[in-house]
Amino acid sequence: MKSSINKMLVTCAFPYANGDIHLGHLLEQIQADIWVRYFRMQNRSVIFICSDDTHGTAIMLKAKKLQISPDQLINDVQKKHKKDFLQFSIVHDNYSSTHSVINKNFCIKIYNHLLKKNLIKEKKIIQLYDTRFKMFVSDRFIKGTCPRCKSKNQYGDNCDVCGSIYDATELLNATSELSQSPLKKKFSNHLFFKLSSFENFLKKWVNSDVLQVSVFNKINEWLSGHLNSWNISRDKPYFGFSIPNYTDKFFYVWMDAPIGYISCFKELCNMNQDINFDDYWSINSKHELYHFIGKDIIYFHALFWPAILEGYGYRKPTKIFAHGYLTFKGLKLSKSKGSMITASKWLSYFDSDSLRYYFSSKLSNTIQDIDMNLYDYAHKINSDIVNSIINLASRNASFLEKYFYNFLSNDVITSTIYKKFIDSALDIEKLFENRKFSLVIQKIRCLSDLANKYITDKKPWILIKNILNKQKVHNICSLGINLFRILMIFLKPIMPILAANVEYFLNTSLMWKNICKPLINHKINKFSCLYKRIKISSIDDFLSQI
Repeated sequence: MKSSINKMLVTCAFPYANGDIHLGHLLEQIQADIWVRYFRMQNRSVIFICSDDTHGTAIMLKAKKLQISPDQLINDVQKKHKKDFLQFSIVHDNYSSTHSVINKNFCIKIYNHLLKKNLIKEKKIIQLYDTRFKMFVSDRFIKGTCPRCKSKNQYGDNCDVCGSIYDATELLNATSELSQSPLKKKFSNHLFFKLSSFENFLKKWVNSDVLQVSVFNKINEWLSGHLNSWNISRDKPYFGFSIPNYTDKFFYVWMDAPIGYISCFKELCNMNQDINFDDYWSINSKHELYHFIGKDIIYFHALFWPAILEGYGYRKPTKIFAHGYLTFKGLKLSKSKGSMITASKWLSYFDSDSLRYYFSSKLSNTIQDIDMNLYDYAHKINSDIVNSIINLASRNASFLEKYFYNFLSNDVITSTIYKKFIDSALDIEKLFENRKFSLVIQKIRCLSDLANKYITDKKPWILIKNILNKQKVHNICSLGINLFRILMIFLKPIMPILAANVEYFLNTSLMWKNICKPLINHKINKFSCLYKRIKISSIDDFLSQI
């Protein structure tokens, strides 16, 4: 991490506005939200933004199918997306749309600047054309065999199996997803961004510790060869921003979508005059910019995007954090392939905090895929949260209510176990900073087991039978509550709803800076159920519906 005085701007990849939020979206958003919440608990200034990705053939066709305008479609979807994220405690400082006037203006401004610098060229190329629909077909509506690894059923821009990036015309046995018929090759003039002009810059930039090691290695593979110019245009019919001085050309979604990071932030600046745009985006900005993305869009973010920024004269990302795919029984969850679990479907059976915890138990700072097992999910919640952490609060609170009017002891806590909990904070801080959330969970789980063992070994239920041990019991149970409080401070970025309920129970705020300050002679509220077990029958019911 850079200096703690620097302000931070954090983004997630933009969900596409032609469908519901699903668990794949939530994996990334939850990862970023936890990171943001942690740094805010450390009193860092963090801005968290996102947008809907609203352009492309898929939006146009979906709106036509629903017999509504594309504008109505993207407006309706944006409302649903915002609601879904809020229900999972994912709170953005601004959630915008790439179809905004601000984004259009930025796209045109950046394009014109690149054009003046001779970084845009026009050339005639072969495109794939659907003769039945009478239109050029975008990559996402083309399927065929990967020209590199020969895997079947791959899209027209990249292979899910080997990760190769290619032109749609290279795809073998290409067919249209619109008409299910073979595609015809046809010439069309297009506009290209000269990515090769930035080879030296990109080689230097990727060596500045902005990428994870595995991502860096992959990018270096691409940089070892020749970087092809990038097609930034699409033929009509298309839903998007028209390119200046062309009647039949629109900006490709991968041109206007990343520029949406800039426009979304500018929109926030317009709403909040205390935020200065240039402080974050000027070439000499001292603030930090972090992108959370899936590993399938590394090429765009680690090569194309920084080159665009360099070409215009904006700052580049401080770091790009890529994550692996979310899989279910070993298969990638994919909206486009019809295998997904929506946010609303999840909430009809389970709560949001439990998913945040489960994802955290799996998340690391690598691009390794995360396989979801719902029985494992139930076990983790029941074992870690209900049986261990919540049980620690419950078993101590019962004594405090029955014998001490819900007051904690006024004795100063000096025990070895308390010091161990305090000392663990530094390790957990480093793990949070480095996005090693699964190790955070392991630490919390071990500490909770240690605290419960301490209470079990002290046997307050036996000690209380002798009136002479009353103060000892008071001290033991008060320590137990203070240990629980520290655990919940660690868990607050991960399980914010549970944390809010615990704050009411403890009658205090869970603040990182107060970890070393125990609650002494403090009245807590009466304990009530803080979390419910996940029923295996609910898992069975859920699985039968997907």
